[in-house]
Amino acid sequence: MRLVAGLALTAALAAQDWPQFRGNPALTGVATSSVPETLALLWSLNAGEAIESSPAISGGAVYVGTQAGELVAVDLGSGKLKWKYKTAGPVGESSPAVAGGLVYIGDLDGVVHAVNTQDGKGVWTHKAFSEIKASPMVFEGKVLIGSYDQSLYALEAKTGKLVWKFETSGPVHATAAVAGGVTFVAGCDEHFRAIRITDGKELYAVASEAYTGASPAIGGQYAYFGTFNNEVLAVDLKSHKVVWRYAHPQRKFPFYSSAALAGDKVLVGGRDKYLHCLDARTGKALWTFATGSRVESSPAVAGRRVFFGSNDGRLYVLDILSGKTLWEFEAGAALSSSPAIGGGRVVIGAQDGVLYCFGAK
Repeated sequence: MRLVAGLALTAALAAQDWPQFRGNPALTGVATSSVPETLALLWSLNAGEAIESSPAISGGAVYVGTQAGELVAVDLGSGKLKWKYKTAGPVGESSPAVAGGLVYIGDLDGVVHAVNTQDGKGVWTHKAFSEIKASPMVFEGKVLIGSYDQSLYALEAKTGKLVWKFETSGPVHATAAVAGGVTFVAGCDEHFRAIRITDGKELYAVASEAYTGASPAIGGQYAYFGTFNNEVLAVDLKSHKVVWRYAHPQRKFPFYSSAALAGDKVLVGGRDKYLHCLDARTGKALWTFATGSRVESSPAVAGRRVFFGSNDGRLYVLDILSGKTLWEFEAGAALSSSPAIGGGRVVIGAQDGVLYCFGAK
């Protein structure tokens, strides 16, 4: 009975994790754990160099990469450092993914690392031919990750051995989303691609007509992502067509933030300093919220609240229905990292190297 109870508790805790960029394989940015109504700063940790990587939360630990060339593991409850692992080069926007007792991350020297979650010791590395800013996606024993060498790699999760490599016509900056045994990549070569995970075969490609750095969010038969052509797109995965394009009528700026998909709402930050909330069915704006600088942080959703950072140095919490401010925190340094929500806590990194954790006091 104790074993059964222990397994049930472990499963319940895992269900509250945020084990990868955007929280889940579909990259929807929606939390599986609730967040206290009243938030307070519980702890902060200075990691030494800028944090552009977005944290992962798994098994009571927080994992994040830094420009110091380190993957850092921190105790979620206390904020105490557990271990540091030295990567081959600085870690940019690549964010950790945790699965099967390993944590995976890419660095700007083009190396993918697999590290033991318990002791921070390296298990394997795989070298690409150019920098890695994409975040790893772990699915059915494979690690999917893009590189600026214009390729999407599928590596064996346990060994790092190459399973297949798909070559595009431009850098693969975005993180690959997964749904129905297919991985979806919005590329810098102005195409949105669907690739079969088993063998790396391209199933179809849809012209986005724009350089794309944002990762797609998958909901039902649609994918949503912003582009450097100052638009947010919805792609129908059945008809393989763009079904709507959203552009702000006045403010013409790129969308670099990856979208969150909460029910019938698409939430995405823009370099126009706004967070945009769109109707997922029509692409029409429901509301916009102005910050003091670019919003490159990808929003995270918990219940009726959306959480995101801005380069104005603030973490914002808004009501998802009205777009009104519910709470904000002044970090004092740009927040281009995206929030992770797990175990009832919100964690985000700042450009001055400080990692913040918020929850109930």
